[in-house]
Amino acid sequence: MILSCLILISLMASPMASAMTAEEIIQKRDSNEYVKTAIAQSKMVIVSGNREMTKTMTTYVEDNNGLTIFTNPRDRGTKFLKRGDDLWMFFPDAEDLIKISGHMLSQGMMGSDFSYQDVMESDKLTDLYAFELLGEEELDGRPCYVLEGVAVEGKQVSYYRRKSWVDKDRFVGLKEELYARSGRLLKVMSTKKVELLEERWYPVEAVMEDKLRKNTRTEFYVEAIEFNPEIPAATFTLENLR
Repeated sequence: MILSCLILISLMASPMASAMTAEEIIQKRDSNEYVKTAIAQSKMVIVSGNREMTKTMTTYVEDNNGLTIFTNPRDRGTKFLKRGDDLWMFFPDAEDLIKISGHMLSQGMMGSDFSYQDVMESDKLTDLYAFELLGEEELDGRPCYVLEGVAVEGKQVSYYRRKSWVDKDRFVGLKEELYARSGRLLKVMSTKKVELLEERWYPVEAVMEDKLRKNTRTEFYVEAIEFNPEIPAATFTLENLR
């Protein structure tokens, strides 16, 4: 009888022992989605009512620095430079260099549903939020972990709280609900396509919806990306913006 009880207890304990913690899940997600160094060719389609605007860009990323150069005809030569906690924008027609700060960071980048602050966040999710595992759900036919992250005290983040649906097999975020400290839902981001690139699952198509605006969404497409390239040191300088 004692032996039977011990076997039963061990069988009941096994699934619990093998269950992943919230931190382990997000760490696996970070290992897929976090980019230390990369060069990407991307496209952004901004949809507002019946209007569409398409913007293309090349982006260079290294650690906490980033440079985005727009390549579509209307915006060709417009650049964004992120260095640490600072963000600058260069307009070629006016030869004007602007530092984006304060309330400007919450505005839509180039009229999109992505804010400038969204662009500023380059740290791992595990460094920005403390996560709790809420449970499991199926999303678009994919089994997912459902987690809630609350901003770590002292960290500068766009959203105080985020609810995340993380693919159980591929460990990529399939959906994010982004909330203000008040509890108001601000934005929803959905991943539409994931590809296996250089031994990591990476989201290559996503849609951001700003819930404070009506009839608007921004579709984002990664058309090509190279991980861990050599990037010249002068790439992330103010002199390189002009």
